Parts: sequence; structure tokens; C-alpha cells
Amino acid sequence: MGAAEIALVLAAGFGAGILSSSVGVASLLSFPILLAVGLPPVVANTTNTVGLIPAGAGGVVGYREELRQVRGLAVRVVVLTGLAGSIGAALLLGLPSSVFEWVAPWLILGTCLLVGVQPRISRWLAARHPEGENRPARVRLSPLTTVFVVLTGVYGGYFGAGAGVMMIAVLAIGLDIDLRIIGALRTTSVMASNVVAGAVFVVVADIDWAVVALLAVGSIFGGYVGARIARRMPAPLLRAGVVAAGIVAAITLWT
Repeated sequence: MGAAEIALVLAAGFGAGILSSSVGVASLLSFPILLAVGLPPVVANTTNTVGLIPAGAGGVVGYREELRQVRGLAVRVVVLTGLAGSIGAALLLGLPSSVFEWVAPWLILGTCLLVGVQPRISRWLAARHPEGENRPARVRLSPLTTVFVVLTGVYGGYFGAGAGVMMIAVLAIGLDIDLRIIGALRTTSVMASNVVAGAVFVVVADIDWAVVALLAVGSIFGGYVGARIARRMPAPLLRAGVVAAGIVAAITLWT
């Protein structure tokens, strides 16, 4: 790679790190750039997954105060998505890419809709509950929410574009906790999925390690910056950003 391509990949890592910790669509910035600098699609995907692991680490540091508030929940989400990520990695290596590429835009659009209407759904559920507004807050994963967390982790290990948006939707519908904390859990879960999938790719897939190093350097700083930005955004603005990013993600995957 020349100097211009090196700078481009570094910038892609930094930008993807910011997006990973804020609105959850990091791969939609970095993956096309890796294709543009000449990596084959599968190599670009595996390299991108490994290179963006530090973005999650930076995001976790940036969200450390939120994660302390839900430590037990965070551990459970990390374990579930980590295991699920290994399944997704196996699917990437064993199935035609067209399978998930076809369904991914529809999944992302559906989860964007859920993120957008989640406050109304929560109010509706509260009204339908026998105890109304005084029902106990949902601070643990229900069996149904657990299933969708695992499915999102599988998708994250397979391709990952929009997985952060999906995870926000799943957790926002299934839990009664602040959206910023959900953002922290999302960032941590995506990192867990990437770590396990990346470990699989290191053993059995082709990876461009020079590009990994560049992405890693940029993304760890971007992940931290993105988390600090998201922590200060009003919840409606953050929700709108997630929805907008998800719509862009779906359109990008269609084109």
C-alpha cells in the first residue's frame, strides 16, 4: 500500500471506531474502503472483523461508568454474543455469502423500525401490564430476549454490518434501562462477537495483517471518542442517529 492508502485505512479505522460506539454501523464505513484498496471480499471481511476489535475495547473504556451499573447483565450479554459469534464465523466460512447478504438489509430495516418505535412499545406494554406503570423494571434478559441476543451475535460473527443497530433494538425492547446503558452493552457485545469470530478467522482464514494493524490503531481511538460522544447525546437524538445509520446501512447493502 502507498502512503495515501495507509492514511485512508487509518482514517477508516478511526471513523469506524466512532460509528461502532455511537450508532453501531462501523463495518459499513471500513468494509467498502478495504475493498477499495484491493482486498478480496472474504479477506476484507475477515480482516475488518479482526481490525475493529480494538474499537470495542476503546468503546468499553469510554462506557466504563455505564457498564459498572449493569455488570452482571454485561457479563451475560458478552458470554452469549461471544459464543454466538463463533457460530457466525463458521457460517461465513461454510455458507454462500448470498444467504445473509440477501436478508441483512431487511433485518436492519426491521430493527431500525423497532428502535424508532421502542418508546411507544414500552408505554403500550406498561399499559397492558396488570400493575400498569408500577410494574417491576425489566433488568434481566428474558428467554425471548436471550434468543434474539444470540441471533444478533451470530449475525455479528458472520458479517456484522448493522449488528450494533440490531442489538440496540433487541435490548431496548427487552429491557427497561437507559438508552446510554444499552449503547454500552451494544458496544461490548459487538466486541465480544468480533473477538471470538476473529479468533476463528486467525486460525482458518486469510487475513491481511498490515491492514489489521492500521485499522486497530485508528479504531481504538475512534471507539473511545464515539463512546464519549454518545454518552452526551440526548436519548432522542441518539435514537434518531441509530435509525438513520441503519437506513443508510440497508441501502448500502442493497446497492
